Amino acid sequence: MPANSDETAPRPAPAPDVALDITGEICPMTFVRTRILLDRSPPGALLRIRLRGREPLANVPRSARELGHTVVSLEPEAPGASAETDPWILTLRKTG
Repeated sequence: MPANSDETAPRPAPAPDVALDITGEICPMTFVRTRILLDRSPPGALLRIRLRGREPLANVPRSARELGHTVVSLEPEAPGASAETDPWILTLRKTG
């Protein structure tokens, strides 16, 4: 029996409930702004954070996990992106 094409096709990322661009911020403001958005969002909300730089790429997901939120994905905005200079997309799910 042939496989259903829906089973093998890549699934599109779910649409975020809210989005935040912190590419112009530096630590610690990158997580401060993310934390404010998390605090204002309802449980289960999907947040899309656009960030840039090694420190935010390491610190923002780690800090969100430490608060109990789920890191759904962390991916470069474009293929071949550099952690130093190019934007990345962090998707978080706010927990209870």
